[in-house]
Amino acid sequence: MSQSSSASTPGWARRSKPRRASSTRTCAAAPSPPLSTSTPPAKAAVIESANAMQEQAIAWRHAGDDIGVVPTMGALHAGHDSLVTRARSENQRVIVTIFVNPAQFGPNEDFERYPRPFDQDRARLEALGVDAIFHPPVDQIYPPAFKTRVDPGPLADVLEGKSRPGHFAGVLTVVLKLFNLTQPKRAYFGQKDFQQVVLVRQLVRDFGLPVRIVAVPTVRHPDGLAMSSRNVYLDPGQRQLAPTLQQALTEAARAFTAGETDPLRLEGLARGRLAAAQGLAVDYVALVDGATLSRPERAIPGSVLAVAVKLGSIRLIDNVVLGAERL
Repeated sequence: MSQSSSASTPGWARRSKPRRASSTRTCAAAPSPPLSTSTPPAKAAVIESANAMQEQAIAWRHAGDDIGVVPTMGALHAGHDSLVTRARSENQRVIVTIFVNPAQFGPNEDFERYPRPFDQDRARLEALGVDAIFHPPVDQIYPPAFKTRVDPGPLADVLEGKSRPGHFAGVLTVVLKLFNLTQPKRAYFGQKDFQQVVLVRQLVRDFGLPVRIVAVPTVRHPDGLAMSSRNVYLDPGQRQLAPTLQQALTEAARAFTAGETDPLRLEGLARGRLAAAQGLAVDYVALVDGATLSRPERAIPGSVLAVAVKLGSIRLIDNVVLGAERL
């Protein structure tokens, strides 16, 4: 797969992991299928060209179809399944994007080793009945002359943004481009990445995009660990420790239900539970407003308690929405 080597192209736009090329396939506009999942199609269109993706999406919209998009970086799991299932139930057409976005990785992060099991992902998505998989090479998203990036503002400088400078500029830049190419009425994101949800909603609001952002509750393993593509990095000892994040959040959430509203006390309960687990390095424990990310004087229903830890070199995040199921 060719990629740009132009000197004018930003460095993050030139970093891509080589992968086997596959043929671009598009499908013409057709009558709308029912909203509910019935018999999934045997094949999903795999589209690599940005122009072809946009043309197909516009054709579907002109045919009167609502499009739901699920942006992903691949390495799909049951959490992604829940996003696709929700999208399938609410739209005539569902597009899943698979693009490991170099612009959202820092220089010492895991871009090169991020898992890319495309054949498995494709089979999984076809079983779920998606209409198209948009799987572009880097130069289809960031061509040689690409210069523009989204500035997400101060909400990107706290929590994950404080620990990962530039991360959300990369996220919002690619999300804006993907929305332009896939023309969705609705876009689906996991609540585990709640700061991302807040910032994407800000993007939609600030640019007047006709897209509804749907936050889908976090899917968990039986022991409480939030589903994440990076869980595959955990060794057996780390995997045993990882559910401590959800245990810490649950302890604080129970205290809130029992009447505790002081942010410091709620954070302290979660922090204490994390500190008791040997091998976890706590990055942050923070109680914030679920819409503005500001720190409230008192926790209220809809406040979010968020945590981030490192297990060796592996970073895990999780959160709980106090007194509510979803954002």
